[in-house]
Amino acid sequence: MLPETIRQSTDSEEADEVPSAALALPPPLEPPPLKKVSLMLDWYLSPQHASLIVAKERGLFTAQGLEMELQTPADPSVAIKLLTAGEVDLALTRQPLLHLFAHEGVPVTRIATLIETPLTAVIVKGEAQPENTRHLAGLHYGYSTREGVNLLVPELVPRSVRQTDGFLVPQSVHFNAASAMSEGSIDAVADGFYHFLPHQLSALGITTHTVRYSDLGVPRHDGLVIVANSNSLAKHTDTWTRFLNAVEEANDWIVENPAATWQLIIDTNPILDNPTNAAAWPDILRRMALRPAALDSRRYASFETYLLQEGLIDEVLPVSRLAVDPFAL
Repeated sequence: MLPETIRQSTDSEEADEVPSAALALPPPLEPPPLKKVSLMLDWYLSPQHASLIVAKERGLFTAQGLEMELQTPADPSVAIKLLTAGEVDLALTRQPLLHLFAHEGVPVTRIATLIETPLTAVIVKGEAQPENTRHLAGLHYGYSTREGVNLLVPELVPRSVRQTDGFLVPQSVHFNAASAMSEGSIDAVADGFYHFLPHQLSALGITTHTVRYSDLGVPRHDGLVIVANSNSLAKHTDTWTRFLNAVEEANDWIVENPAATWQLIIDTNPILDNPTNAAAWPDILRRMALRPAALDSRRYASFETYLLQEGLIDEVLPVSRLAVDPFAL
């Protein structure tokens, strides 16, 4: 018999001496909660909002850790008010309106561009006249926003005419220009959506012609921009850059898949499936900003100069007050 000190242990004995532990997979990690972001549209959902629709429906906002809520205003004038009050995080507007808001001290700043050219124009009842400039000066105008009444009417109607007793004060149409023109209460709309309004009026048997802003000396400007609250801009820079990553990816997909994009838009929003929107889609597609965050400082500075020359502002604001590229902050 071997001494106990040199006797080899059996496998079973050694196994009994080794502590045992039950092996189990660790519980799955919970994904971080999505950050909720609300954006108020400028008016009803339409093809010009394609970037936002695609980013939401294809899960691009979710991939950036964002839960995106797109809200439609009961009245387009409330979007900026809700933004400055902190009721929504972002809002859509047009560059000319942004300038006017900023000069009134409203704390809003452009962080992105969705459409790079104006979406509105002067929509005039009837055919263009041989002396159309003189003809335009005598019309009764309607308008939907201050862009129309403050910027366009002065370009259309000379001061000498506006100071006469026969001058017809522009009429607010509350974004219902088609009804106002069909009822005959106005002759033209100073800031009508030219992709949609002429088609709507044509369906009512009303012939129109379009006068582009560039023909009236209004500088080229962004047609649809996203604005944030200036007071909390730096605080939310990370959120805005993630938001813009999703929008830019959506725009890349849109330009590569225009037909699929249109199908996605009408499948997810059947109310948009009509001949007017379908006819407008190719032209809107050409005007989309492929680099939504990129800032054309010259464009904003030029518009400030224009407003000063027209006597609509007393001083020029720095571009940094009006617009920023969040990736450069």
